[in-house]
Amino acid sequence: MTNLAEDLRQAADAVALLGSSCADFAALPDAEVLAGQKRIASIRRLVDTYAAWMAATIAERSRPELGHSGLAAQQGYLSPEALIQNSTGSSKGDAYKLVAVGTMLADAEAADRLVEAALSTPDRDAAEVAEFEAKVPWQAPIARAVTAGTLSVDAAESIRAGLGQIDASVTAEKLAVALEALLAEASSLNADQVFKQARRMRDQLDEAGIAAREKQAYDDRYLRVYRLGNGNVRLSGLFAPEDGEFVLSTFDSITGPRRGGVRFVDAERAAWAKKMQDDPRTTEQIAADSLVQLLKIAGEADPGRVFGGRRPSVRVIVTEKALKGGRAGQAGQQGQTGPAPTTVQTETGESGPVEPIEGAAHGQIEGNPVPISQETIDRLLCDTGTRGIKFDDNGQIINVGRDERLFTEKQRAAMAVRDGGCLWVDCEKPPAWAEAHHINEWLKNNGYTDLADGVLLCHPHHLLLHNQHWTISRTGTQYWLGPPVEVDPEQTLVALPSKRSGL
Repeated sequence: MTNLAEDLRQAADAVALLGSSCADFAALPDAEVLAGQKRIASIRRLVDTYAAWMAATIAERSRPELGHSGLAAQQGYLSPEALIQNSTGSSKGDAYKLVAVGTMLADAEAADRLVEAALSTPDRDAAEVAEFEAKVPWQAPIARAVTAGTLSVDAAESIRAGLGQIDASVTAEKLAVALEALLAEASSLNADQVFKQARRMRDQLDEAGIAAREKQAYDDRYLRVYRLGNGNVRLSGLFAPEDGEFVLSTFDSITGPRRGGVRFVDAERAAWAKKMQDDPRTTEQIAADSLVQLLKIAGEADPGRVFGGRRPSVRVIVTEKALKGGRAGQAGQQGQTGPAPTTVQTETGESGPVEPIEGAAHGQIEGNPVPISQETIDRLLCDTGTRGIKFDDNGQIINVGRDERLFTEKQRAAMAVRDGGCLWVDCEKPPAWAEAHHINEWLKNNGYTDLADGVLLCHPHHLLLHNQHWTISRTGTQYWLGPPVEVDPEQTLVALPSKRSGL
C-alpha cells in the first residue's frame, strides 16, 4: 500500500509538470507529448486501482442481507453500482466494472492473507496450509497485477469477463493456465485486445459451450421498426454474428469506396467506385437509400448495378478437423496432400481459404471474433462448397512467383485468413476493406507476387506507409513494421501479429 501511494504521488507530480492549460500542452514538443501521455496513463491506472478498492468497500457495506441498513440503501440507492455512478458521474457500465474488479481484488487479498497467516503459524501442518491455498481464487494473479500497478482495471475486467467462470467443462486449473499465458502478453495489449484474446482462450477451453452461446446470440436477435411522432420511421435491430456479418458485408459492398475499401482494376468497377466517391449524399444516406432499394427489388437485384459487381459474402473458416463428418474428403478429391485446410461459403457468398490450426474443431466467421459451432458448419456445408488451401511447413500458402503484377483473388482470400484484416498495429479494418501490399515493391525492389511477401493493409494505412516512408519486412513467418526516422530515430521494429481470431 505504501509503495502504491508513493507511486501515485510521483505520477501526479510528473503530470503536473506538463502544464496547467490547453495552451501549455499545445506548446509541448512531440516527444514530450508522447511521454506525457504515458504519464497520464500511469496515474489513471493507479487512481482506477484506488477507485476499485473503494467500490469494493461500498459493495461490501451494501450487501443485500443488510437490507435498509446497507450503505447504498441509507443513501437512497438500490445498489452499490447506482451509488457509485451517482457519486462519480460515470456510466453504469463503469460502475459495474469497478465493483466487479474491486470485489475480485478484495477476495484475492483476503485469501492471500489467510495463506500468509497459515504459513507464519509454526503449528500449522502442510495439509492445513494446502487447504487455505486451495481457497485462493484462480483470478488472484489478476488482482495482484492490478495492485502492483502492472495491469489496468480496464484490462483486469476484460480478462475477468473474457475468461468467464468455472463450470463443468472448464475447471479452475484450466482457467489458471490460460490466465498465466494471457498475463504474459497483456502488457503489450489494450483492453479491447485483451478481451478478444481472453474470449478466444475461453472458446478453446469450452468448445462444447460454443453451440449454446451461438444459440443464445441467435435467440437474442430482433428488428424493431416503428413510426415517430413526426412521421419518420426508425429501425433498431440486433443480429447474430452469422447474419450480422452478412448485413455488414452487404453495406460494405455498397459503400466500400466511400469508406476506404479496395481499389478496383476492372474499368467498369473502377467507374462505379468513382461514382460512389463523388456522390453528394453522405455514406449514411447512401446506406439508407440502398436498404429501401434492396427491399423494393429483393432477390431480383442486379449485382453489377447494386453491389458494383461483387455480391456480399460471408466466409466461414474451418480446418479439415472441423469437416470430419461433413465433406472431409473433398479437399483430397482436389488433388491436395497433407493437412488440407478448407473453408465453406454461405449460400450467397464466395468460398475462402483457411490456415490449419491444430486442435481446432470449430469454425470462425472471417472478420468476427465469435466462433461458430460444428452444427453451423455442417448446415453451411449442406448448401455450399469448400475451397481447399495447402500450406507449406512454415505456415505460408504456396507461392505463384512473378508471373502476375497483382495478387490474384485466391491469394487475397488466403491473405485474408492469414492476416485477419489490416495488419497495421491496432487497426480493426476487416479483410474486405484491405488492399494487398507488396512488402518488396514490384518495380523498385523487383518484388515477387508471392503470398509470403504480401500483406493486407486498409487503404488509409496503405497510403500512410507509402507517403510517410514506413516499411514492412518479414523474418520467416513474422512481419515487422519499421517506422521512419522522423517517428523513431532508432527505427525499432514493431511486431505485426495476425488479427485472425484463433480456431
